[in-house]
Amino acid sequence: MRGSPLFLCLFSVSCWVNLMPTAGDRIFHFGTCRVSMSMTEIRAGFTAIKANIQSRDPIRTLSILSHPHSLHKVKSSNRCCITYQLFTFYVDKVFKHCRTEDSFVNRKISSIANSFLSTRRKLGQCREQNSCVCGEESTEKFKQILANYEGLNVTSAAMKSLGELDILLDWMEKSR
Repeated sequence: MRGSPLFLCLFSVSCWVNLMPTAGDRIFHFGTCRVSMSMTEIRAGFTAIKANIQSRDPIRTLSILSHPHSLHKVKSSNRCCITYQLFTFYVDKVFKHCRTEDSFVNRKISSIANSFLSTRRKLGQCREQNSCVCGEESTEKFKQILANYEGLNVTSAAMKSLGELDILLDWMEKSR
C-alpha cells in the first residue's frame, strides 16, 4: 500500500498530460465544441503543396468555399455543425480524389487528411455529447458548397477544394 499515493500521483499526472494539447496544437471553439488540433502542421503541409495543387485547377472563376456563400458569415451557434460537415466533406469526398504523380504531394495530402480525420472524430464526439443541431443557415451554406463541388467532375472538384483549403483554415482561425 505504500506505493499507492505515488501510483495515484503518477496516474493523475499522466491523465493531465494526455488531456493537454501537444506542442503546436491549438484549441478551437466551434459553437459548444472545443477541439484541439495542430493548425501549424496542417498549414505547413498545405503551404508546401499549395502552388502545385492550385496549378491543377482549370476553372479559376469558380470557388467552392467562398463568396457569396462565405463561411465568415456563419453564426457561432452553427459553427460546430458546419465545421463537422466540412471536415466530413474533405475526408469523404476531397482527399479521396486528390492523387498526383508526385509522391511528396501525395504524402502531404495524406498527412493533412489524417489530421482532418482525427479532428472530425473529436468534433463528432463533441456533437453527440452536446446535441449540436444544424441550423437552417449552416444547412443552406453546406448545400451550396456541395452544389458547387458536384457541378464539376470529381477530380477537378477535389483539387479545387484542396486548393481552397486556406479559406477554411482562415475561417477556423478567425472563429477561434
